[in-house]
Amino acid sequence: MVDRKITSVDVAKRAGVSQSAVSRVFTPGASVSKKMADRVRKAADDLGYRPNVLARSLITGRSRIIGLVVAYLDNPFYPDALEKLSAALQAQGYHILVFLAGNNDGDVESVIDDLMDYQVDGIITASINLSGELTDRCRAAGIPVMLFNRGIAGSGLSAVTSANRLGGAKVAAHLLGTGHTRIAHVSGWLGASTGRDRRDGFVATLEAAGQRLHAEFDARFDRDGAAEAARSMMLDPTPPDAIFVGNDHMALGVLDMLRFEMGLDVPGDVSIIGYDDVPMASWPAYDLTTLRQPVNRMVEATVSTLLDEIQHGRPPGTVTEIQGELILRGSARLSKG
Repeated sequence: MVDRKITSVDVAKRAGVSQSAVSRVFTPGASVSKKMADRVRKAADDLGYRPNVLARSLITGRSRIIGLVVAYLDNPFYPDALEKLSAALQAQGYHILVFLAGNNDGDVESVIDDLMDYQVDGIITASINLSGELTDRCRAAGIPVMLFNRGIAGSGLSAVTSANRLGGAKVAAHLLGTGHTRIAHVSGWLGASTGRDRRDGFVATLEAAGQRLHAEFDARFDRDGAAEAARSMMLDPTPPDAIFVGNDHMALGVLDMLRFEMGLDVPGDVSIIGYDDVPMASWPAYDLTTLRQPVNRMVEATVSTLLDEIQHGRPPGTVTEIQGELILRGSARLSKG
């Protein structure tokens, strides 16, 4: 014979409190004294009780689930960022569903449909393009959508990014200040705001100083494509003396190819600068100069903005750009010498 399932009524009787008190103890953010919470949780542990989260969501209209959608995880920036996002949301009593989706419309639409079926309270997309139709469907369903590390002009969605144009400008200013004259760029995907804005800030600063790009290639955030682009540039009769690579994932591939396949000296033959400051960038094998994305502040702003929209009805459309600093290491010259 199967034992009867333990309910909140049983816990209330065991603890000598009301059923509503049990509900408050297991509702994140509810007001309850420590003494009461300890008594109820001990009774629950003794009886083997677990609160029914799905049943509560039917009553409250909130699942306390946030969907995180990311295009790919091979870029080491994203596992680190998603871990921080998950921890920050869990600290606020939210559960996380992580989905992978490519950037084609079919993949993204399928994932967003799945998330809406799960009755998520909100969605965070990381480097995902949402069509206007998908944005409208989420809005009609009352599900706030937050863009992380990418903006979509005209979408009306809230977004948090680093200050990408300024970051690209800082990279250009450093290369100009250290005497480079043949400066190339291996960009991220120019169809995305991150790749486009970094490139635009970089190029505008060069042009303001009277320089034009020596060479350019859109590697679409692909590590192998970036490495091949850099190889082609360095095989040119007049190779660049510096390459700004649109993110660290690509820049690390470029460094491996230049040093270990072409036998070039970095930065003696060519300076390399990336963008993100992923953990591997500081490893002695890479020692990559890079523009640091302030991921902790980006996560804090993302969670704060999204929860304001979920809990307090804050209108969408807040766009936050957070400045990052240029981290100087050994892959780029530090002076004109």
